[in-house]
Amino acid sequence: MRSHRLSSARRSAAALGLCAWFAMSATALAEVYVYEMPDGSRMITDHPINAKHTRVVRVTPDVKGAGELAARKNSPVFRESSSTYDRLIRRYADENGVDFALVKAVMHAESAFNPYAVSNKGARGLMQMMPETARRYGVRDIYNPVENIRAGVQHLKFLSDMFNNKLYLVIAAYNAGENAVKEHQGIPPYAETQMYVRKVLQYQRQYSPRYRYTTLAANPPGG
Repeated sequence: MRSHRLSSARRSAAALGLCAWFAMSATALAEVYVYEMPDGSRMITDHPINAKHTRVVRVTPDVKGAGELAARKNSPVFRESSSTYDRLIRRYADENGVDFALVKAVMHAESAFNPYAVSNKGARGLMQMMPETARRYGVRDIYNPVENIRAGVQHLKFLSDMFNNKLYLVIAAYNAGENAVKEHQGIPPYAETQMYVRKVLQYQRQYSPRYRYTTLAANPPGG
């Protein structure tokens, strides 16, 4: 995908279109338009737009399937603030006894808080669940943040129990699979997985309340 970013005007238009899409009732008669933008990203709107260099990808009678279609280009329109899903993360982390900072760190590393992210291996959504793993946890809509986060946290709990809460193994297994970790009796010798473990641990420290408090105390605002 080309790396050009949307202009602020087009980004605003995309955001407005996305809001309009979410606002539509499931029984609404309005058509849904999926557009490809000049940078290769995709957006959804409930009305046709007249913008240069945009291309209509599909016109559908309702929103069913439109999110998945837009997701195929991993659109930056769908990226959220890092705090958008904190309540859901806290809810499922508390329910399953999993560290909040770990869940948020995995989400950051996996999708950068894009609920429609799709990897080249087929992992999808905020926690980048593979379809077969998602089915294991009863997920019906893999792009639904509630279902995706719930399943992702449950999977982290499953891995934590399997590897006796050894954090580096849990993180490695989330990336490479539990069988790879068992086979290598530790972090697999894959550059991607080794880098992933370091990245998640760094993010976990960043999102840990204790770490944030220590950092602020050592570097007070305006100090």
